[in-house]
Amino acid sequence: MRFTLFTLCLFALNVVFAQNPVPATPAQSRIQSYAQRQFLRDASIANAIEFRNVGPTVMSGRVADIDVWEEDPTHFYIAYASGGLWKTENNGLSFTPLFEKEVVMTIGDIAVDWKTGTIWVGTGEVNASRSSYAGTGIYKSTDEGKTWTHLGLPETHHIGRILLHPDDPNTAWVAALGHLYSSNPERGLYKTTNGGKSWDRTLYAGPETGVVDLIMEPDNPNILYAATWQRERRAWNFVESGAASAIYKSTDGGNTWTRLTNINSGFPTGEGAGRIGLDIVQADGNTILYAAIDNYGRRPAKEKEDELTKAELRTMSKEAFLELPPYQIKAYLRSNGFPKKYDLETVLEMVKTDEITPQDLVAYVEDANSLLFDTPVIGLEVYRSDNGGRTWKKTHDDYIDQVYNSYGYYFGQIRVAPQDPNQIFVMGVPVLRSDDGGKTWTNIMQDNVHADHHALWINPNRPEHLILGNDGGINISYDNGAHWAKCNSPAVGQFYTVAVDHAEPYRIYGGLQDNGVWMGPSTYEASDRWHATGQYPYKEIMGGDGMQVAIDPRDNQTVYTGFQFGNYFRINTSTEKTTYITPKPDLGERPYRWNWQAPIHLSIHNPDILYMGAHKMLRSMDQGEHFEEISGDLTQGGVTGDVPYGTLSSIHESPLQFGLLYTGSDDGLVHLSRDGGFSWSNITSNLPGDLWVSRVQASAHQKSRVYVALNGYRWDDFTPYLYVSEDYGSTWQRIGTDLPLEPVNVIREDPEHPELLYVGTDHGLYISLDKGKHFMLLDNNLPAVAVHDLAIQNTAKELVVGTHGRSIYVGRIKELQQLDSSLMAKALHAFPPDPIRYRSNWGKKSVWEQTIPEAQIPVYANRPGKASVTVSTPDSLELQNFEVQLSKGLNYIAYGLTISEEILDEYNETLNKDRKSDEKPVRIKVMDNGNAYLYRGNYSLEIQFGEQTVQETLKLE
Repeated sequence: MRFTLFTLCLFALNVVFAQNPVPATPAQSRIQSYAQRQFLRDASIANAIEFRNVGPTVMSGRVADIDVWEEDPTHFYIAYASGGLWKTENNGLSFTPLFEKEVVMTIGDIAVDWKTGTIWVGTGEVNASRSSYAGTGIYKSTDEGKTWTHLGLPETHHIGRILLHPDDPNTAWVAALGHLYSSNPERGLYKTTNGGKSWDRTLYAGPETGVVDLIMEPDNPNILYAATWQRERRAWNFVESGAASAIYKSTDGGNTWTRLTNINSGFPTGEGAGRIGLDIVQADGNTILYAAIDNYGRRPAKEKEDELTKAELRTMSKEAFLELPPYQIKAYLRSNGFPKKYDLETVLEMVKTDEITPQDLVAYVEDANSLLFDTPVIGLEVYRSDNGGRTWKKTHDDYIDQVYNSYGYYFGQIRVAPQDPNQIFVMGVPVLRSDDGGKTWTNIMQDNVHADHHALWINPNRPEHLILGNDGGINISYDNGAHWAKCNSPAVGQFYTVAVDHAEPYRIYGGLQDNGVWMGPSTYEASDRWHATGQYPYKEIMGGDGMQVAIDPRDNQTVYTGFQFGNYFRINTSTEKTTYITPKPDLGERPYRWNWQAPIHLSIHNPDILYMGAHKMLRSMDQGEHFEEISGDLTQGGVTGDVPYGTLSSIHESPLQFGLLYTGSDDGLVHLSRDGGFSWSNITSNLPGDLWVSRVQASAHQKSRVYVALNGYRWDDFTPYLYVSEDYGSTWQRIGTDLPLEPVNVIREDPEHPELLYVGTDHGLYISLDKGKHFMLLDNNLPAVAVHDLAIQNTAKELVVGTHGRSIYVGRIKELQQLDSSLMAKALHAFPPDPIRYRSNWGKKSVWEQTIPEAQIPVYANRPGKASVTVSTPDSLELQNFEVQLSKGLNYIAYGLTISEEILDEYNETLNKDRKSDEKPVRIKVMDNGNAYLYRGNYSLEIQFGEQTVQETLKLE
């Protein structure tokens, strides 16, 4: 029995889905849809809103690959799984992004021809994670990343490896893994001999089996080795292994292939063969192959020890349990964290009276999170071949524990030092090094190195020089891993969620993939100054995979947040007191099913009330101290598999009425309660079925209005599904029909503008000013990255954008919130510019910096054209006049607060005309940079646009 079936006791469920009730979106349609994204950008009347990145950077994000220039290793490229491609030329002190505006940003592998500056990018992360986005094939740049050309293979979705011929720049090989959530034939090993103009598939092992790794014999490009991987992921189950996982060899440059691993090869085969990683080295004229495999075969049962185990309890009868030594039961209860109310005497009595069974003692403590680590699979194994792969021998006798656990699909990389064939590195939860050919292993992960590792470069010219990529960014070592430097200046955090408080200035909170939960100031500006002060502006408040955050608005320090599969806490961010609050059912009842990102919601009507979503809705009236069930199962009941499914994925309470509640589930159901959870109605009948409800949003403007976003990503369906109901879900109207083919992660309604909607998709941020009939793209300084969550801080009038790959962005929405139909009917409209604090050192040279001021004058124009701006004193002395080109829509006219030098004497007279004799006169002069600047006070702004003239006031405080 495979481990995926072993976990049925936790997810014993009753609905069986058809294989693919939702068809996968053709890749060519996705590529063509990119033109629609560009159209919505060009048609946008709000793209003058410039977003600023507010980090954080220090925790970084998942690295997919590293390519280093051997002649000068301070030059290298880093491919992030969802954050694009970056280049450094100063050993990681700074990075420049290169691949952020294409059809996709997700990367599986890169290859660089350093002689010509040619970069090959294989899109689509290979790690098969929950957020491993699908690519659209191969891209190539011949100008070091300035421009890109698409080279095809769009249906490959996930690229494991690209190899370039060492002598022929037109020949390359691509290991294509294929779709993640659906079967497809466009996977395998591809070869081009004309620079990517055309491709031949030369190795194919089936519609669920792709090629995940590929290596070349160092001195013979005709000899190649490829690793195939059979895997099938669904929202409720992941088959991580299969009989088609194998190692192949080609001796004719990849034109034909022979399978090496079989029952007699010494290498694991069969249903338990999982992901395989390869590396090769030559020593003393011999070629040595190494392979790491995620062996999903079962470990043999351990010899019975003097302790009670879950394995024993699974099959134990009532009678056998009651005959156990009491100390064994007591130790089991204590070691598994049972509440005090379930002491030895209570549990014995419950079993005696048939209130519970021994199996209930397993179900009570076994959840999806514990099963990530407590598994019976073999896990990581390392094998070596000295005869070209004909036979293999395992390098070690014991298990290599706590490296792959149950999720070896997330890793699969092995490296061997070019200078020493016995020095091997394997990457997993830690990174391990062996100096004796794999017999023994040492953990080389130090304090400032993240736990999950995916890429490693070993300098062939300098032993012990390593560049390591992991879920926490880039580390560099010059002593074989004894010490590491951290190179995390790019903002590439993978946020699942964001939230804001009401402090001044307000703080931003967010949960990240494998990097915990962080909070920090909304005023953050990236800087290395914290290296000197020791105070990084952001602070981690929770570990694990960070999830949703809710902040009590009464004190801005009581925070509810947690990590994967429903593990939530109440935290006081001032005292750092942390209390675990996740509710559990009574012993003997069916365990709660928690989504990977279990939803929580703090009531706006009473912040003591916290809602949590499992497969049922749970409510606490006392800040999470106690919970009660306020619903039955609000899902379809789940599906058999090893991933929690049939769970709530989104919950929301109406801002207009206490107890008007909505839930959405990962299996496509939306429910409504109008009476605080006393009764529930299924309101899904007119919505597409079997889709993940990524967001349900009750309106803040109309009590009967509700929005729903559905997501087909887990079917490889990229259709944007957005709906609105005006009658509590009795009927639904589809909106967002002009959005490109990009799955929708979030929809937010603006709290002030009833028709303004914000939508985050897997490739960007969109807004609608007509309640979803038409959308436009916002991408001014915002890359084409997945937007997972949005938060609005209405006091500051700012939109906070949580991206899964480029950290957090903030944009001003003060003027956007005022764009109603009456305003947009005007030819020209000016908004009050923000006050500016006057500084006397504007334009003055300094050894530290030169301060140059700038005002942003917001205006709306209903057509493009030239406008003139005149700046005057209150008594009409004209100080400056300049022309600007306006675009249709919002504009932010930049004005540097300068005045015309010709008017300087008259301006000084004006400033001093009412000044008393005992007051020091004001004297404005030309500064070091050649400009004279306004003095504090109020100034008139006049904007003329055709026949229209509008006025506003600029305040310098």
